[in-house]
Amino acid sequence: MAVDYTVIVVYLAGMLAMGWWGMRRARSKSEFLVAGRRLGPAMYSGTMAAIVLGGASTIGGVGLGYQYGLSGAWMVFTIGLGLLALSVFFSARIARLKVYTVSEMLDLRYGGRAGVISGVVMWAYTLMLAVTSTIAYATIFDVLFDMNRTLAIVLGGSIVVAYSTLGGMWSITLTDMVQFVVKTIGVLLLLLPIAVVKAGGFGEMKAKLPTGYFDPLGIGGETIFTYVLIYTFGMLIGQDIWQRVFTARSDTTAKWGGTVAGTYCLAYALAGAVIGTAAKVLYPDLSSADDAFATIVKDELPMGVRGLVLAAALAAVMSTSSGALIACATVANNDIWARLRGVVRPDDGEAHDEVRGNRAFILLMGIAVIGTAIALNNVVEALTVAYNLLVGGLLVPILGGLLWRRGTAQGALASVVVGGVAAITLMATHGILANEPVYYGLLSSLAAYVAVSLLTKPTDAAVLAVWRERLAGRDPQDAERASEPVPAGQ
Repeated sequence: MAVDYTVIVVYLAGMLAMGWWGMRRARSKSEFLVAGRRLGPAMYSGTMAAIVLGGASTIGGVGLGYQYGLSGAWMVFTIGLGLLALSVFFSARIARLKVYTVSEMLDLRYGGRAGVISGVVMWAYTLMLAVTSTIAYATIFDVLFDMNRTLAIVLGGSIVVAYSTLGGMWSITLTDMVQFVVKTIGVLLLLLPIAVVKAGGFGEMKAKLPTGYFDPLGIGGETIFTYVLIYTFGMLIGQDIWQRVFTARSDTTAKWGGTVAGTYCLAYALAGAVIGTAAKVLYPDLSSADDAFATIVKDELPMGVRGLVLAAALAAVMSTSSGALIACATVANNDIWARLRGVVRPDDGEAHDEVRGNRAFILLMGIAVIGTAIALNNVVEALTVAYNLLVGGLLVPILGGLLWRRGTAQGALASVVVGGVAAITLMATHGILANEPVYYGLLSSLAAYVAVSLLTKPTDAAVLAVWRERLAGRDPQDAERASEPVPAGQ
């Protein structure tokens, strides 16, 4: 295992080095939070694919393949579909808004009265998303070093917090590109073909497994529908995803770069399911489906390759963890803390105090994430809580603001509160993993949004005018300045 250990250690050291390098570029709020909005198509595609394909998509995706066969691809497949829908239909408009958070978009659309409450819901989502990724370090480091769970979480979490705090989005972007390459090589180019060959090829896999393992709908229609509600719609509105859209150099980059990333996710989904199916042939009696990834890597891959594939799993976890962490800190600082203090300062390109403030919040949120991850055990439950809150509380007012002119601030606030409370209540009464919280949370949110919006005055025409200008990529203040008469002598 010495070679494997060396590969992992070099990889982790490289992540910290990227953080240090990124610190030199992050000299303004824009550079620190959204990489200066300067990413081109290649880097944008790689980093977007890296953030959405985390530990749940890699370890969990293989586990679903082990349990259900090829239909186990549906969870990650719906993530890819959501990213495709976001990229094709919404990303260009989102990128043109030139904001930093989803709550800023809601304020811009509804007139500045939806930010704090929506910020709290989004903060809870991003916090739990970061926690689920951080918990996954325990599984990987246990396979690598037979390490204590708490120590594994502290070690993995501390590395992510360190490079994220140093350079913000620039560090995260650079590390995500490395992680994208490592995942592509480790999972798609190495583990996938080796697993299929070790299992005897597709013919042998079909001969040894029930036919249901090769039924594309074998996981069940209701499960697929729930995945669409949670993950496809979740991709449309998550702060962690939007913050990556904000890094695009242009709306064209956001649209086509995201489309490439979404297509990559579809291929990754199928690969994970096939690897899990092969693992079922090789190890039919594993106590837990989630052990399939670690078992096939540990027992079937040659030295060196094993280290690279485990680094790929680590990369998957780190990319999602770092993206969720900076999203959590951005929301906590800019949508909650700054509003509570009544101080919202624009970025002037030289606001070093803004960089220090956001850096401090990443460190603070990172400590909170590590502590919460140590206290929790169930990754699936934590992830479900995150997405139930997100979809139940924020999907309707966000998409409603983009698609329905008649939506009002009062309708948006009612939608967030009613949908969020419904989701939390149903999770308490029916169980966290039940389908009812997201179903009825979403329906109640929609009903409240439509009803209250129709019963209240339409959004002020001036607010909508500013909103339309921003959606078109024009700054209303620039238009006003251009229309002002030029003083004599100038």
